[in-house]
Amino acid sequence: MVVEQQKVAQVRPARVAFASFVGTAIEWYDFFLFGAAATLVFNAQFFPNLSPLAGTLAAFATFGVAFVARPLGGIVFGHFGDRLGRKRMLILSLLLMGVGTVAIGLLPTYAQIGVAAPVLLVLVRLVQGFAVGGEWGGAVLMAVEHAPPHRRAFYGSWPQAGVPAGLVLSAAAFLAVQQLPQDQLLSWGWRLPFLASAVLILVGLYIRSRLEESPEFREVAAVRAVSTFPLKDTLRRSLRAVLVGVFAQAAANIPFYVVSVFVLSYGPGQAGVSRGTLLTCLIIAALADIAAVPLVAVVADRVGRRNVLLAGAVYSAAAAFPFFWLIDSGTSGAVLLAMFLFATVGHAMTYGAMAGFLAELFDAEHRYTGVSLAYQVGGLITSGPAPFLAAALFAGLGGSWAIALYIVAACAVTVVALLLAPRTEIGR
Repeated sequence: MVVEQQKVAQVRPARVAFASFVGTAIEWYDFFLFGAAATLVFNAQFFPNLSPLAGTLAAFATFGVAFVARPLGGIVFGHFGDRLGRKRMLILSLLLMGVGTVAIGLLPTYAQIGVAAPVLLVLVRLVQGFAVGGEWGGAVLMAVEHAPPHRRAFYGSWPQAGVPAGLVLSAAAFLAVQQLPQDQLLSWGWRLPFLASAVLILVGLYIRSRLEESPEFREVAAVRAVSTFPLKDTLRRSLRAVLVGVFAQAAANIPFYVVSVFVLSYGPGQAGVSRGTLLTCLIIAALADIAAVPLVAVVADRVGRRNVLLAGAVYSAAAAFPFFWLIDSGTSGAVLLAMFLFATVGHAMTYGAMAGFLAELFDAEHRYTGVSLAYQVGGLITSGPAPFLAAALFAGLGGSWAIALYIVAACAVTVVALLLAPRTEIGR
């Protein structure tokens, strides 16, 4: 036992956090590839018999089905993560995500097998959603549970920073294949970013296999306090925390998915901004976000996670209308500034401290289940429908003001949830 404790003590939090960052970046690269492809090629390849608007809505709806599977993945992976350990579930989720992503790159299109093509696309997307449903909770807890209590927001932000890193990788991959002639892009070029995932997954598996198990889980296992039914314990003891966690994410998720998915379709059609310009500006803003997320988390460790998240929600509400004014101007400089408003500053302020905040809401015995359930149900309600609802609002009301109001409403939901959050000793 003494040897085990010494071994755990020798594990540096930075090493674990970096490994969580790399693995999360790879998983979210896989996840975001679908969003870029849904905007750029899936309507033509899998829904060719629909009108352009209907095809785009169908592609966005297919993008959203992954969010239906995410809570189930969170429950299943959370159950075994709380019973068997975080590390095993992280490796399994990464492997499952890689298989799903490569499968998308190999799918036949509607022209080849008819209606079976979009059906298979939906099924593989469900696999992706199930995998990422279990990934976030495990990656965050490995970082947070290895960290000193007064630095949990900072180390927990490293896997959070993996999300914009995954966005950068996926946007860069599609920006590269967009340089191909249109016929080659639509016939085979779009498949390359999905197939490239196989190499990234091998890198991620190697890194995660070398991690030590979370010390807090080892402590729970050592005293035989492992929960028999983590979901039951979570709902019985921490239902308020789950609900707070679900709705606290609205200000982070809705603007992020409007910017990273819907705007790639909105910009060219309404503002005359090329997709190449949008992708380039999004990549630059997301690169800045990778650094901004841990910087915001450092502040959160000093003044409280909840306080920083509240400030982020207020900021994002104030930035909603200026964001679309800048996009509608159609100039590259204005588009880049718009991306910085949300994809850098807004996202970092509303997301950087979220991991530490959610982890503190739950006891270690059912923490994997608790954070996964809150995060993934929040994604189902807020993230998944965001591109579809944004497109439907614009089509129905004919103005970007409706989407801006949608974002303001999301921020208001977050403020209410945070004000109702239980006060933790460190998160304030």
